[in-house]
Amino acid sequence: MNKVKKVQDSKTEQVYVVSSRHTNPQGRLFGGCLIQWIDEMAGIVSRRHSERMVTTAAVDHLVFKAGACQNDMVVLVGRITFTGHTSMEVRVDTYVENYQGERKLINRAYLVMVAVDEDGNPAEIPGLEPVSESEREEWFEGEKRYHQRRQLVMPGQRK
Repeated sequence: MNKVKKVQDSKTEQVYVVSSRHTNPQGRLFGGCLIQWIDEMAGIVSRRHSERMVTTAAVDHLVFKAGACQNDMVVLVGRITFTGHTSMEVRVDTYVENYQGERKLINRAYLVMVAVDEDGNPAEIPGLEPVSESEREEWFEGEKRYHQRRQLVMPGQRK
């Protein structure tokens, strides 16, 4: 596959209003609910990039910087940061947005998604062409994380 895409081709934004079903008894957003939203966002972004079904291979980095409360507007922004042959790193930033549209970052996560064919086997994906300086920096950081991940060996796996 020689196709190459840009970050903007698959960048996605989703807004949620935190309701009582999303919160704990203190009225704060359940972390597990946010993790579900982040995983769904990464799936959408990676499907748009790969033009295939995908599966989550890893949640590489997840940092809770602040919480969200009932009735807050929570905005998730997902983008591809790095691509391999069949895998993609997706960065999902989560913000709380106030009534004036100002956003405060409350979470950043990096997920590794793998494109799969109709039989569930890893499938080749388009490359990524970083355009801006920040996209190039994110690409190089993503490449470093890619190589670090490859050094990790799960129990029972061979190098």
